[in-house]
Amino acid sequence: MHFDIVIHNGTVITMNSDCNIINNGILCTKNDKIVKIEARTSNMPLPEAQNAIDAEGGIIMPGLVNTHTHLPMALFRGLADDLPLSRWLNEYIFPAETKHIQPESVRLGALLSCAEMLLSGTTTCCDGYFFEDHVAAAVNEVGMRAVLAQGVIDFPAPGVSDPADNVNNALKFIRKWDGLTPLIIPSIFCHSPYTCSKETLKKAKGAADDNGVLFQIHVAETKDEYLQIQTKHHATSIKYLDKIGIIDQNTLLVHAVWLNDPDIEIIAKRRAGVSHNPESNMKLASGIAPVPALLKAGVTVGLGTDSCASNNDLDLFSEMDTAAKLHKVNALDPTLMDAVTVLKMATIGGAKAIGLDRATGSLEIGKQADIIIIDTHKPHLVPLYNPVSQIVYAARGSDVRDVIVAGRTLVKDRKLLTVDLENIIEKVIRFSEIIKKK
Repeated sequence: MHFDIVIHNGTVITMNSDCNIINNGILCTKNDKIVKIEARTSNMPLPEAQNAIDAEGGIIMPGLVNTHTHLPMALFRGLADDLPLSRWLNEYIFPAETKHIQPESVRLGALLSCAEMLLSGTTTCCDGYFFEDHVAAAVNEVGMRAVLAQGVIDFPAPGVSDPADNVNNALKFIRKWDGLTPLIIPSIFCHSPYTCSKETLKKAKGAADDNGVLFQIHVAETKDEYLQIQTKHHATSIKYLDKIGIIDQNTLLVHAVWLNDPDIEIIAKRRAGVSHNPESNMKLASGIAPVPALLKAGVTVGLGTDSCASNNDLDLFSEMDTAAKLHKVNALDPTLMDAVTVLKMATIGGAKAIGLDRATGSLEIGKQADIIIIDTHKPHLVPLYNPVSQIVYAARGSDVRDVIVAGRTLVKDRKLLTVDLENIIEKVIRFSEIIKKK
């Protein structure tokens, strides 16, 4: 067989069910799929291929999966820091969105976020925002894989002046993008159980189920939410959502910080996925999600960055490092959240949480060719005894050299090939000047 791409001379971290690691590995792609993975012996000639990529002793691994983003909010990076979530949202972010979020600015912010993610090794993201049609167009232009959701909220929002149209607007988005391109999967995102009524939640979940798409929701994020839902519904956020039929295997619960043991039992029983966003939760002082307990209960947990407005970057390498260390120190147990567990959350676990584990998240024959190469010839990455530990505790997004999505090279030698990054940066800077003046 004549291959499209042959990647060689690197350590292959497969993230398959056995977490196999192949020293001096070789990986071959044809069209958009992985068709061959094996160790290369010293006398084995390279297979014929249109493009041979020498990993130069680096790490060859699955592209990372970011399970929670609001891509256009990169435009608000650093706008309102060091604030509690309620003030951050109500006094800064919601007003900024009302004034400045338009189709063109949404596209611009999404392009910036996609560029940042690809250059730092993320090949798949799960997003929710407004004007999501324009987010999808930007993601499609850059060439990433994504689950993208039109936001639903019970007050006027960008692009949806009448809240009564929120779910219908989401349905229009689904119908447009369902099957339009294999890289974009539509979804619905209800903002939270305190900004969406029971009627809206049930209507949105029903629409998601009828169309076979993922339903996303911020839930149990803060103590304020916990107290508000307890007061209004006499239940935890999870118990309330479960009672009205929101939680099942096609639900992604984002944050899931304020959980008790019965909540964890419900999540595990319903087989819902969880997106863990440690850096955003730390920065907003929301709390620490009980991830070790969720994992012990068999819940699928992926890693997310949240938006640049509350993180303030989209680097999943730093998110892995934070996730591993946060839970160790919280429990005073250095054995918790070991490197393999955390890397699973950023790859195959994240893919499973958003319903894409059959397509991506690991390097296996027949799966999509979503691959990154890490340059390990750097002071902070030598010596290399354990490649998985090195990725979680030492590697950075800037160490990513090459990125391939669906068999297409999007980043080569740290250069983004699909869009003009300098032009995007210049436009974002001009946009920020407008915000500063207002």
